[in-house]
Amino acid sequence: MTFREKNRKYYEPAAQSLMIFGLIALCQPWIEPLHRYGVTITIVGLIAFMVTSHIGPEPEAEEEEEDELI
Repeated sequence: MTFREKNRKYYEPAAQSLMIFGLIALCQPWIEPLHRYGVTITIVGLIAFMVTSHIGPEPEAEEEEEDELI
């Protein structure tokens, strides 16, 4: 499994989950440290998502395109 495949399968959804967890932590009133760091957790998730979403998928095989052109 290549890094790009791992990124699409694991890292990008993990960054999205971290953003959601940060919002939940920010809105809950029971656990004070979670409420205190809710914005920080959300921002870290946002930055992670921005990085992982800019990594493109695997490029398709160029040999097939060359065969079609000939």
